[in-house]
Amino acid sequence: MAVFHQRSTIEHPVEESTRTRILQAAQRLFARKGYDGTTTRDLASAANVAEGTLFRHFANKKAILVEVATRGWVEILTDLLTELSEMGSYKAVAQVMRRRMLRMRESHDLMRVCFMEAQFHPELRDRIQSEIIDKMTDVAEAFFETAMERGIYRKMNPKIVAQVFLGMFAVAGFSDQTIIDPNASPESMKEMAEGIADIFLQGVLVKGE
Repeated sequence: MAVFHQRSTIEHPVEESTRTRILQAAQRLFARKGYDGTTTRDLASAANVAEGTLFRHFANKKAILVEVATRGWVEILTDLLTELSEMGSYKAVAQVMRRRMLRMRESHDLMRVCFMEAQFHPELRDRIQSEIIDKMTDVAEAFFETAMERGIYRKMNPKIVAQVFLGMFAVAGFSDQTIIDPNASPESMKEMAEGIADIFLQGVLVKGE
């Protein structure tokens, strides 16, 4: 399983802790007040740091937004693909999706930030495309290609299968209120996860049609 690192340098633990605290504060504030409604003073106060400290770690407020979304999605999709690669049966997608959807609900602030801000900030869209979607599609493609070689899935273009699978997962995360709402019931999450898995594995046509 490939591991994707957002930073190539190793920081002092105290510095990395400060950086993480800033990102966590930013995620909460961007989700509640929006990017434009959050000032750097707000960020500094929520992270309990001096305002100048923000700019020791990030070039500007936009860089904080991009890092929040990119790092969050890397963690979500890496967890998903890691679990897929380790599951005992290639047909156990429904159970994997259910667990991952429940974990995504814990990231409702991240989902809200991405949903609200990605449409307004080309830098954010470009970073997600290059650092998340492209790399994760490569990993997923290898996973589905192996399943096809083992006769579990029918032979087809594994890249397209990977794109469809990740697309279904991501679109559900962005568009379904059960993901964004932290109070959504486990039953609704289970129904959505199993529905996605069923459509992915079985399609929508009646057998024989």
